[in-house]
Amino acid sequence: MGTGRRDQEATVPEPSSATASSSAPRSLAEALRARDDAALTALLHARPDLLSPVPGDVTQLATRAGTRASVVRALDRLDRFALQTAEALAVAPDPCPYEVLESLLAGTHAPGGPEAPTAPAAPAVAADNGTRAELPRALATLRDQALVWGDDDRLRLVRTARELLAPSAARPSPTGLGPTVAEATAGMSPTRVQEIVAAAGLPATHDPVSAVAALTDLFTDPARMAALLEAAPPEARQVLDRLVWGPPYGEVTPDPAPPVRWLRDRGLLLPASPRTVVLPREVALYLRGGLAHRAPEPLAPPVTAQREHRPQLVDANAAGQALAALATVEELVKSWEHAGPPVLRAGGLSVRDLKRTAATLDTDEPTAAFWVELAYAAGLLASDGEADERYAPTPAFDDWLELPPAERWSALAEAWLPATRTAGTVGEQDPKGRALAALGPGLDRSGAPEVRHRVLELLAALPEGGSPDPEVLLDRLAWERPVRGTSELRARLARFTLTEAEALGVTGRGALSGPGRALLEHRDPAPLLAPLLPEPVDHVLLQADLTAVAPGPLRRPLGEVLAVLAEVESKGGATVYRFTPGSVRRALDAGRTASDLHAFLGEHSITPVPQPLAYLIDDVARRHGHLRVGAASSYVRCDDDGMLNEILADKRSAGLGLRRLAPTVLAAQADPTALLDGLRAMGYAPAAESHTGDVLVARADARRTPARAKPVPVPEGPPVPDETLLGAAVRAIRAGDRAATAVRKEPVRAGAGAGGSAGGSAGSAPAPGELPRTSAAETLATVQAAALTGSSVWIGYVNAEGAASQRVIAPVRVEGGFVTGYDHTADEVRTYALHRITGVAELEEEHL
Repeated sequence: MGTGRRDQEATVPEPSSATASSSAPRSLAEALRARDDAALTALLHARPDLLSPVPGDVTQLATRAGTRASVVRALDRLDRFALQTAEALAVAPDPCPYEVLESLLAGTHAPGGPEAPTAPAAPAVAADNGTRAELPRALATLRDQALVWGDDDRLRLVRTARELLAPSAARPSPTGLGPTVAEATAGMSPTRVQEIVAAAGLPATHDPVSAVAALTDLFTDPARMAALLEAAPPEARQVLDRLVWGPPYGEVTPDPAPPVRWLRDRGLLLPASPRTVVLPREVALYLRGGLAHRAPEPLAPPVTAQREHRPQLVDANAAGQALAALATVEELVKSWEHAGPPVLRAGGLSVRDLKRTAATLDTDEPTAAFWVELAYAAGLLASDGEADERYAPTPAFDDWLELPPAERWSALAEAWLPATRTAGTVGEQDPKGRALAALGPGLDRSGAPEVRHRVLELLAALPEGGSPDPEVLLDRLAWERPVRGTSELRARLARFTLTEAEALGVTGRGALSGPGRALLEHRDPAPLLAPLLPEPVDHVLLQADLTAVAPGPLRRPLGEVLAVLAEVESKGGATVYRFTPGSVRRALDAGRTASDLHAFLGEHSITPVPQPLAYLIDDVARRHGHLRVGAASSYVRCDDDGMLNEILADKRSAGLGLRRLAPTVLAAQADPTALLDGLRAMGYAPAAESHTGDVLVARADARRTPARAKPVPVPEGPPVPDETLLGAAVRAIRAGDRAATAVRKEPVRAGAGAGGSAGGSAGSAPAPGELPRTSAAETLATVQAAALTGSSVWIGYVNAEGAASQRVIAPVRVEGGFVTGYDHTADEVRTYALHRITGVAELEEEHL
């Protein structure tokens, strides 16, 4: 099998060096093989993509750890200083001693050299701000992630990471450094190189290689560089000042200005293209004082409390928000139980329906989208799956309503925390330029759960009642995951989290509440929230202005009837309801009578029923049902023919297509529902009737979808493996490694010594990593002999799925075309089909 370049990095040892320790690893595979089981387990836990599938041995693990996709994912999860350390290694010599790496991160001398304290572009931070103390931690992180290997005197960044982080013209480095002198002069003519050497005051050399080496030595010698720059024109120093911290490229004209020409002639600027020059890396490092980064950030920005509140006040505020969240979700779902909004063809909620929902909830559209997505994540809303597909409550909504308030809130919060659907992205555009709709596709952000947990963890680390400055918290998150794109997305998700947590009641006044802390710690928050919520009340206060005030959350039967009988005018600690002719008619349509309404209000009001409200109920009831609407297509029936004459004469009835069938009956072209709505718009109070003439109670059946499962979060990359899988994977890798590295006896080649050629025979020794090849007769004879002597053999095996593997087994029984034995690779007794064994080899005596 062919081996790629990255495979070679994993397996091929580096050239021997007189300075290298004899015990130092010579490849990433050797470095991983030297790790103990705990270190391998930590690597697989940190990089779970390496387990898909489980590597057959350490060499496969090292090869997979060096693939581009895996390295990108590992770099993406580094904190800022660990990433800066990797970026410094990418511009350092390969291999790099620890002292050189430390100098790139902490500096070696004053910017511009010891002789030039006023050199341009001094770094923005002191040379050592904790860098030296934190460097071992960052380096240990890179080693644990298998991004760096080797001893401290020969540190190596894996080749793929170096390719991703090293500067190039197409992809500038975050360090702002350019190519080395050797890289920048690679295509330059030998004559031009010698001219630069001479202009820099160096003796001529016999070849371009030694000339480039002489220039490199000059640019890395602080004393000689200081002397060279002393002779530079002031304008030339200004040019270097503009390029030193990056980008290192600058445009020039065919006839550059004298300062640029002076720098170019001495190699302080080298041509990158006919119209572009670049500042060599060695020159930039000298001017920077040896720093690879302008501002190394070894320490995470501390998140401190900007404001401190009493914990009791935080919990009370959060409880109020939790109560409002429960009422909002209930109102939202109930508003969709009779005629929910239709599902768009591409999935999701239309902009118009989202606006209607926001108006119903008396909030803005982004907040309405959050409540819609929260109800969906909790399994309370779903599409009904009908031909005319609409959204409707699920059966789980009825179960949710029966729970105590604290448990209902726990269900919402526990659905919010791990959800990957992100309501904050509603209205944005997908990669194809289409707007993202609430409840539609494209809202999943796999990193959302991790960001929510991290934000709550940072809040939990503050003193109880402490709330941070949101910008400081965002700076901390950016330090923890600084990769561009990832960092920006995490900042947006963190802002969404802070807003949603406050609306939901996980936080109060910006501080983590007691129930929120329990939620974060995977404890049931309901026992903490229940004492904070007010007890439901069973009464209201009726007022003379046709309003009722609920001094707290209402008991469910009272709240449900009052929601039909009156309109909600304002919400808050006390909800205000307003009685209108339309709301009273709605209660009458639902089957209530005037006497029922009077009795209901008298029972549940701690104040007398005001006379205006009693008059309103009686007046609407007196007119209710005087007109009867039925289906002809539709008709209007009334014993008062004068009222029918009035309706026919009203110009507003023209659209209903009315005509008289009898003195007390009008026929209409409109359907009954439209006819009822039209007459009510004209100020009448009609009632629908059945084909028998009885009044139809207009109590629409609440729609429910079939049972629906909650939406499943979309994980970010492979799932984090559990301890059982990690332990099994490490054992398999170790066993596979033993099988792959077991020393086999040289096979006896058929015909050897008889004058025949043995080359290419079935008994030839396999190349490293390849399966052994023996004939069926040789295989059978070898495993039978091993079973008789109790020895172990090395086999190649291809299973029923075509997957090939190498195994070390101790045969105990050979019969019926199968061999049964103890498999050292799997650490258990297994049976193998003889015809699937590709070959077999005996082990050397010391490896039995």
